[in-house]
Amino acid sequence: MSKAVLFTHSHSVWASVPELAIRELGYGPNDIESMVINLAQGENFAPTFLDINPQGTLPTMVVDGRPYTSTAEVTSYLVKHAPKATQPRTAFTEKIHEDTLDPNFAMLLARSDTELEHKAAAFTLHFTRNRQDALEQYAPQSNAAQHKPFYDSKLANNGALLSIYQGTATDRDKQAFFQRSTVHWHNLSKFVSEELPALLPDTAFFGGDEPGEDDFHLAAWLARIAFVAGGGSEQDGVRALEKGLGIKLHPKVSAYWGAWNARKSWKEVYAQGLH
Repeated sequence: MSKAVLFTHSHSVWASVPELAIRELGYGPNDIESMVINLAQGENFAPTFLDINPQGTLPTMVVDGRPYTSTAEVTSYLVKHAPKATQPRTAFTEKIHEDTLDPNFAMLLARSDTELEHKAAAFTLHFTRNRQDALEQYAPQSNAAQHKPFYDSKLANNGALLSIYQGTATDRDKQAFFQRSTVHWHNLSKFVSEELPALLPDTAFFGGDEPGEDDFHLAAWLARIAFVAGGGSEQDGVRALEKGLGIKLHPKVSAYWGAWNARKSWKEVYAQGLH
């Protein structure tokens, strides 16, 4: 495998997928170069990064000049070229990446005025404002012209979200956002309580006794949902999921969480807490 450059960020849910994979698959500390793209400052909207990944998303990886621009592409490349073999992904990976289960919207949503006020006073307003500032900074630059459709779309969509958190949106738009958020939270709760137990294998992981490719995706997704539900560390993830989602976790899901908690890779990726 040629030296790869992985564009990543420590608080990105999907960038955590290859971070877990790298640690589980036997890569050495110098096998892959990491380049940090600060999502909280909107660095992923820079024209130079969009030249690599026109979607402006993480993770992104470049090997011998070829970009891999989705979580699935990046992780599959790492699995294929890893020193250690593992079970390749199945249709489950596509499932966990469906829009109805989007873990990024899970962090940004609000279902009521109370939740909106709480999040506006915390990270969400700051994050959304920083993104808008970055978009407004980068969009007029001469080297951004080819990405105009991207900037136009992002400025409109992020601007609408920012207006909700700043309190300048119409009541109609705010109520529509609450409704969308409520539906999304219901989707997450139903998946964790009903669908996931039926999908999980009888073994510790999809990969058997050790994580496979599907597991890297699910682990990062589950960590984000636990974080949004109120979990600050891996130890209280189960309690957070139950309280935040309003469910009783199936024993298979609790066991799956515990199996990941025990692994060195998990402890390293989530050393500063869930995200």
